[in-house]
Amino acid sequence: MDYTEAVEYLMSFTDMERGYMAQASSNPTMSLASMRSLLSRLNDPHLGRGTVHVTGSKGKGSTSAMVASILREAGLSTATYSSPHLHSFTERIAIGDGPVTPEEFAAGLEAIRDAVEAEQASVHGNVSTFGVITALFFWLVRVQIPRVRWQVVEVGLGGTFDATNVFELPDVVVITPVSLEHTAILGKTPGEIARDKSGIVKHNSTCVLAAQTDPEVIEVVQARCRNVDAEFIYVPGNYTVEVTEKHVFGQRIEVTGAAGTRTLRTPMLGRHQAENAATAVAVVDALRARGTNIPEAAISEGIARARLHGRLEVLGQRPLIVADGAINGESAAALALALKDYFQWKRCFLVMGATRDKDVRAMGFNLAAMAEMIICCRFGNARAMDPFAMLQEVGFLGPMAVAEESVSAGIETALSHARDDDLICVTGSLYVVAEAREKLLGESVQKP
Repeated sequence: MDYTEAVEYLMSFTDMERGYMAQASSNPTMSLASMRSLLSRLNDPHLGRGTVHVTGSKGKGSTSAMVASILREAGLSTATYSSPHLHSFTERIAIGDGPVTPEEFAAGLEAIRDAVEAEQASVHGNVSTFGVITALFFWLVRVQIPRVRWQVVEVGLGGTFDATNVFELPDVVVITPVSLEHTAILGKTPGEIARDKSGIVKHNSTCVLAAQTDPEVIEVVQARCRNVDAEFIYVPGNYTVEVTEKHVFGQRIEVTGAAGTRTLRTPMLGRHQAENAATAVAVVDALRARGTNIPEAAISEGIARARLHGRLEVLGQRPLIVADGAINGESAAALALALKDYFQWKRCFLVMGATRDKDVRAMGFNLAAMAEMIICCRFGNARAMDPFAMLQEVGFLGPMAVAEESVSAGIETALSHARDDDLICVTGSLYVVAEAREKLLGESVQKP
């Protein structure tokens, strides 16, 4: 099996990311019983190393990248599982500071294929693409033993019923900011969504909760911690964050907690990334309290080295082109603030696409005030919202709004209007960001 065949094999299973299924958390496309059974067939490769399990509505990727980077700077080997990917499935599985190779990915999938097919034929029911990749991650990590001592694992969707929720004793559970997302699946309010996400908090673990805008989220997570006897750490209650310097290619921040004030530099932009850094610091302090040796210098070096594509990423200058995978109203508000605070420009042209389950109107409300034009785009995913349907959601907000059938065409439209001192912002989904990177940077986008 080569990499192309591996992708074709993955695509033969149910894949919620491509929109073929939309089920409630209590009835997922692949049950946790099936996921645990599959892992059992592989001799439980998810066990045997330290675990940081991460969920939330936004900031999961950045926080995970920072935590893993700090652990590596401390001399601790890491593996990181994330989703979705920008260009290749290999991006989801990182051993150390880089993704596995296509050859490693394909060979690993071939190695677990018999177990996957046995599980698919079992009484447990359907196997999903995400479940197979999750099993592949754990199997590949075990192959790397004794090199991998820590795994940082991002939840795919929600928490309680997610395929990654297979740990009885995670060391630290992280819940990044929670906001409205996948409301047909996870719940209608932030509190209901937090209840689903907090299902990954287990007995005797430490739960680090990032700053939240809804008090009910804090109450729900705190109650879960009490019920399972887990330590609860609310980041704003223990740390303060101040941005002391900012420029186009990075920022300096000060995070103050019980250990004193740490001066940190990160190449990732935005006030929200400063808060993600504070969350990462809280996670590391929790790990240290649990006995993990992490030198102080590893924290500053780890934050400085952590990078993530598609988050306030500069793709071009004159005109300035910035891409960000904001996917809801709150992340769009953070994006609008960051664009004003970190960049200089005269007019803004929004190139925007979204999946059908997103609240495009909420995103538009937070971005329209700064926009000269909103260009609604389709992208190459079955869940992509029709650009003309997007026009109905944002067309009344003030700026001129037009529709284009591709991200590439949307960028061309923006470039035809923008001057050298203007800004083109590409946003709404990491799928949109990926296609923008393909056009502007020549990155290869995988089209299953």
